[in-house]
Amino acid sequence: MTEGFPSTHNEAHNSFVGFQASDVHDSTINIVPPDASPQKKYEVGVRCLEEGLPGRARELIWDAITHNHDGPQIRFHWALAMLSKRAHHDLSAEERRQLERTRDVVQGYAEDKDWKPGLQVIFDLLALPGKADSETAAVLKRLRDLAPPQRDLIVHHLDLVLTSRTKATLWAEICELAKAGQFRGDRSLRVRYYFEPDPIGARTRPPEESTAFRYRPRLVAWTGLFVVAAGFLGIAALIAQPLTAIVELLIALGTGFLAARVGQRWWHNKHRLQAKEEELGQASNQEPVLDPARFPAAPSPVSAGGGTPAADGFTSGVRKSFEHYFGEYLPNELARPEWLAHTAGIRAVLSAEVAFLYRESRISVDRVNWLIRYLARDAKDRHNNGTLFAHRQRYRTPVTTKLACVLALAVLGATSLAVTVTAATGSASALHGLLTLAVFIGAIGSGRRAASVWLDIRSEEQRYAEETQEYHLRMYAREEEFQRWKEQLEAIRPSDAEMEAWLSHDKVLFTADVLRHHQLTWYDIIAHTILTTPARPYRRARRRGGPWRYSRYTLRLFLATRNGIREISTEVDFARATRPGEQRTNYRFDAFSSVQVTEDNRIGYEMALLLSNGPARTIRIKDADSHQLEPYENARDLSQINLDAAGFAHTFRLLEGIAADGKAWIERNNADSPPPADSTD
Repeated sequence: MTEGFPSTHNEAHNSFVGFQASDVHDSTINIVPPDASPQKKYEVGVRCLEEGLPGRARELIWDAITHNHDGPQIRFHWALAMLSKRAHHDLSAEERRQLERTRDVVQGYAEDKDWKPGLQVIFDLLALPGKADSETAAVLKRLRDLAPPQRDLIVHHLDLVLTSRTKATLWAEICELAKAGQFRGDRSLRVRYYFEPDPIGARTRPPEESTAFRYRPRLVAWTGLFVVAAGFLGIAALIAQPLTAIVELLIALGTGFLAARVGQRWWHNKHRLQAKEEELGQASNQEPVLDPARFPAAPSPVSAGGGTPAADGFTSGVRKSFEHYFGEYLPNELARPEWLAHTAGIRAVLSAEVAFLYRESRISVDRVNWLIRYLARDAKDRHNNGTLFAHRQRYRTPVTTKLACVLALAVLGATSLAVTVTAATGSASALHGLLTLAVFIGAIGSGRRAASVWLDIRSEEQRYAEETQEYHLRMYAREEEFQRWKEQLEAIRPSDAEMEAWLSHDKVLFTADVLRHHQLTWYDIIAHTILTTPARPYRRARRRGGPWRYSRYTLRLFLATRNGIREISTEVDFARATRPGEQRTNYRFDAFSSVQVTEDNRIGYEMALLLSNGPARTIRIKDADSHQLEPYENARDLSQINLDAAGFAHTFRLLEGIAADGKAWIERNNADSPPPADSTD
């Protein structure tokens, strides 16, 4: 029964796709606290209605009404919530009686120019079946005379309860509104930002703790030995030849101070440059090894999921993301392969840092892409201004410094030897000369060891001070970028109401194309329903407490005509609102054997259409989302929200009725023959 039209049908029946990108936005806009006021419940209910959740909306608005928050505006939105995505026969007997009682209550409300007339038009539309054409025309005139907000809301939410005659009369206007609104609000640009995950906060590698304190006992010991030896030589020289010794000692002290000053700078620069180059070289030539001492976990708060280390896939994803964004942000004079080769070491160091700092369970690479993009842009900018490898310039020791150090050490050595000779002349005893020589050798050895330890201590203290300053500068820059990206997301990300409105426009225009192709009018349609399901592969996202929104949808339209059922499905690229193909299937009324729905915690909801003359057709309604629950969310409630958003209840009831009674059920359950208000379920 399937017609041979182009199709992009991509369902994976009886299979499970393990990964689909999912994100939950950090928003509490529609969360109702237990002690919320009736006004707050009403406001949240209206937002739920705008976002395609009429079931949740009518619960909240009715709760507000029962707590004395009432009026024509509140009743207007409650009536819309009662009828949205539902046909007459989807209402229970009690709900029909509630609508009748509300119609009576409306008469007692004070007159206004918007809400009360709108509410009266809703009830007039519900009463149209069986009325004369003149009465229908009068009601439609009152509908068109309403202010645009009320009029458009009524036409949108009463889609399934309007009679075929009413629908046919309004259809051209409905299509025009859909065309006008389909791309309103920069849809093509903004939709992709809805699926951008909320960025995780800025982090950076803290400086490795200073180890200078470990060397201090050795410094004290070697310095003590040197002071004793040097003191012995100095005193002996002063006793032997006071004037000569004073000159020699002053020269020794001056050159020693100069050698220490310039030598310490040379020593520090040499070791820091060597360490930086080794880090870049090792990182670019091998898999980065994460050293807990260098990458402490303290500044990395665990996620809500518990904070266990993620699988290697996260680290691999970080590396791939770095390669991608470094390939996107290129300096003007370098091609992509050259730039990637030039920055291999830098990318490896940065990816190791990011992978460690954010390596948590339930943390996707998408949540840190903002930082990776920033680091890629920063590398490009630093290359352009010549500071990409700034450490090579920063730790380059000038030749003059090296010469000054060498000369100072040479003079210090010669002067020290002169002081020793002067000290040895203070006595003609051979034993005194040998003792002086031994003390001189001891002074050289202990001085060398003391100088080496002192240089290590000073270099380590300087290293810690430099890295601490760099840490604060990096953190400040990253926090600024985080705030910038977060504010940009909040400004450009569409609301759920906008996403629902765009999807509604897509449904209208898809239905219009189907009717045009099959040369049908609403007079030919006994009943209809449209089911919205995800189309793989997709990205999906939702705000806390809200339904999943998808980057790709399958729209499945069922049209019940007098000749049978037409099922037309298409896939929609939601950002572009494009439909590359359709699949069309026709059924006789007696072809349906039954409709079954199964729920699986691993897979989700599936609906199986059992046919008398062919294999069962399985439709995936929604994927499992138990692993995406927030701590306060209930799996059953979230499933109901998503089924409500998909239009599942009406679709299931319609198909189940066809399977049970065929065409007779359809003719009894259409908008042109609604049940009386006092009928029982």
